[in-house]
Amino acid sequence: MINWMRTESVPTRMKRLFCFLFITVLTASCGSFNDFDPVEYVDPQIGSVHGRWFFYTPAARPFGMAKLAPHTNAYGSMGSWLPCGYDDRHGSIEGFGHFHEFQVGGLVIMPATGQLKTVPGSLEDPDSGYRSRFSKADEMAVPGYYSVVLSDYDIRTELTASDRAGFHRYTFPESKSSHLIVDIGHRQGESSDVTEAYLKKTGERELEGYIITNPEYIKFCDPGNRVRMYFVIQLSKTPVSWGTFTDGSVVEGDSETKGRGNGMYLTFSTGEGEKIEVMAGLSYTSIENARLNLVRELSGRDFDEVRKDAHARWKEILSIIKVEGGREQDRLKFYTGLYHALLGRGLASDINGQYPRNDCSIGQIPLDEKGIPEYHHYNTDGIWGGFWNLGQLWALAYPDYMSEYMQSNLDFSDETGWLHDGVAAGAFANGVQTNFNGLMLAATYNCGIRDFDVEKAYTAAYKNETGYRGRDFGSGKYDLHYFVNMGYIPSYDTTLSNGWLFNFGASHTLEYCFSSFAVAEFAKSLGRQDDYRRLMKQANAYKLLFDPETRYIRPRYPDGSFIENFDPMEPWRGFQEGNAFQYTWYVPHDPAGIIDLVGLDLFNERLEMMFTEARKSLFGGGREIDSFSGLEKLYNHGNQPCLHNAWLFNYTGKPWLTQQWTRLICDEFYGTEPLHGYGFGQDEDQGQLGAWYVMAGMGLFDVSGHAFADPVFQLGSPLFDKVTIRLDPAYYEGGELVIRALNNSLDNIYIQSASLNGERLGKFWVRRNALLKGRELVLEMGPEPVMDETARVLPPSMSAGGAQE
Repeated sequence: MINWMRTESVPTRMKRLFCFLFITVLTASCGSFNDFDPVEYVDPQIGSVHGRWFFYTPAARPFGMAKLAPHTNAYGSMGSWLPCGYDDRHGSIEGFGHFHEFQVGGLVIMPATGQLKTVPGSLEDPDSGYRSRFSKADEMAVPGYYSVVLSDYDIRTELTASDRAGFHRYTFPESKSSHLIVDIGHRQGESSDVTEAYLKKTGERELEGYIITNPEYIKFCDPGNRVRMYFVIQLSKTPVSWGTFTDGSVVEGDSETKGRGNGMYLTFSTGEGEKIEVMAGLSYTSIENARLNLVRELSGRDFDEVRKDAHARWKEILSIIKVEGGREQDRLKFYTGLYHALLGRGLASDINGQYPRNDCSIGQIPLDEKGIPEYHHYNTDGIWGGFWNLGQLWALAYPDYMSEYMQSNLDFSDETGWLHDGVAAGAFANGVQTNFNGLMLAATYNCGIRDFDVEKAYTAAYKNETGYRGRDFGSGKYDLHYFVNMGYIPSYDTTLSNGWLFNFGASHTLEYCFSSFAVAEFAKSLGRQDDYRRLMKQANAYKLLFDPETRYIRPRYPDGSFIENFDPMEPWRGFQEGNAFQYTWYVPHDPAGIIDLVGLDLFNERLEMMFTEARKSLFGGGREIDSFSGLEKLYNHGNQPCLHNAWLFNYTGKPWLTQQWTRLICDEFYGTEPLHGYGFGQDEDQGQLGAWYVMAGMGLFDVSGHAFADPVFQLGSPLFDKVTIRLDPAYYEGGELVIRALNNSLDNIYIQSASLNGERLGKFWVRRNALLKGRELVLEMGPEPVMDETARVLPPSMSAGGAQE
């Protein structure tokens, strides 16, 4: 049998289109499709050079637990957060993994033929192990499906998934020694140390087991805790022989293995073109629930049906936002960015609602009258910066997920007493040691998403901003006592248990001010006046770090003196993943206040100069391939602290510059290639940079991250002629929100006029509630900026007493 994929030599874009047409034919019998299928505009290869562990997982459903992907450099990795897993530059594959979350990784299967090998070998010498070379012409990746031909073995691999179970289909050549190698005992991606791995062959065609790991962030965020992964594997064919291994040592005929560095091999006799299918049910709670997830989600279903269903689910969720007009490359960036925003933070709870608790026991989500869980739990990296992208997008178009994401954290707070800002299978996994989930709870409430216990949410949010006694280190804000008692966090060194050195007092002060304001607005809405006054005092504390001589935010020592030898371009000295120039803009709740301190003319001069210079390095670290490239520059779109900067011109009376620079960032920082996708190999961060593009592409953004009780959107320059958002009737009044950009083109990037529901807006921002009720925002675009009185009607700022209407 000749494999159709093996003879492909067409470009990736054509291969994706072929796959799309193939799926369309498969699904035709289930009902006609609309002409609009955004899956066609998703390319998982974009940005796949130097990506994070969880970035490239094409065989997955939205927010799924099962995220199947090829690995090129995951085996034996150091853990932590550094890029690994799959890299488009690599030419060989070492296996196909199932678990891909922040600090979570394990369970890898690799097919092979010929002499049995139980270690993968290296990129430099693939023949030293079981890894296989492959051709990019033989690789296909679309949402919900991945395929590749392993050229060293002439095996075609196909992957798809349900929410909690992976599905493999391997097409073998004729061979009496066709193998499946199941690795459980080695480091994979961000997993770090495997402390125990167990696998048992429990029947002719079934395996079960678990993997326990001790990830790097959990070592200092939640010492003694572990990540536990459980699985049940079912095969479509009975192996003729099997055995276990520990690294290169093999025990033939052994049906059970427990330890580290271990795994199992299964050997088959196959005919030419014979297919062997593998289904793997996953769970973070138990083998029993892994089996339940497998049975409930895959029982009685074939590979093509599951693949078709994954495509249909991606089509359904991506279609909530429909863009029309604009360039094809912009639609490709838009829907690929939206795809990552809906992929990155996946399920942690089972189909029966059970989930891993922090104390390693099993929790239970309430069930409805039909026995279905009322919501789900999720794994997640920290939400640092997420209020400028994911939070705004989820609240607008996916409020059900926003609600579940916050409810998941409230359950964690119920158990531990603290909100997390990053969780891996129930364990604290705080990536940056801040915690913005108090702000996120407030923003969720402000957006009218309130189907959780509001009093409980407020209590948790208030404690997050003010509580430091007995605080778990994994909850972040380890330096909050300084902020609460001194008004700022001084410059001092903190050494973590793993040896990392932190000295981020200035940036943490700014961040805690911002989140304090958000929860102050929450307090005011609930009538908590004493809490409101206390939090507002904290929200103003950024002024204590403003240096009137240099007019920058400048770290102070505990005695109140500013640090010496101050260089505003120096990264890391008082500022996490940035410098003073970048962080002086970081007063999102009070742009008017920081503008007043710096001075309007100097503020605008610096802001304009910053973007003029930043364009020379493509608004990031240039072509340097490094997750931290750009930290020493004026502006770095590849990292969270700068993501609101281009929108600040709406607060300085020059909104046309927001329109100009956001367009240019979309055009030049973002690309459509594996290398140039999100900058050049910069950290897309579980959908954050993708979601920023989506918001900017629609021409909407909120500098304050919906921290105000009556949140607003500032206006940018939409990339598309028309954007239609299908509103969720469970949270809003239903129907559609339409954004029209009349006369939109590559030259016509400036807003000439704006109207909401037929009435002139008269400003370059709109209240969120009015937008959702008005339903149609019309922007007339032109080639020259409009500099009239509308530019002086400024959005809300804390110190300006609200919006200047």
